[in-house]
Amino acid sequence: MPLTTAPNLARPDEAYARLIALHEGLTEAESHALNARLVLILMNHVGDEAVLAEAMSLARSAARVKG
Repeated sequence: MPLTTAPNLARPDEAYARLIALHEGLTEAESHALNARLVLILMNHVGDEAVLAEAMSLARSAARVKG
């Protein structure tokens, strides 16, 4: 299964709003911990190590460009 990088959410604005709302009232440390838990849950759901490796590589590349 290849990594899907094209837009794939039916309602991306609503999904983003839910993600932001999820962090409301949290400290920075709590927010980071929440993100880590969410990533691990989604990684488990995907389950395909090649797809996960590709996603991690893509995310790291984007971090280098922004940081």
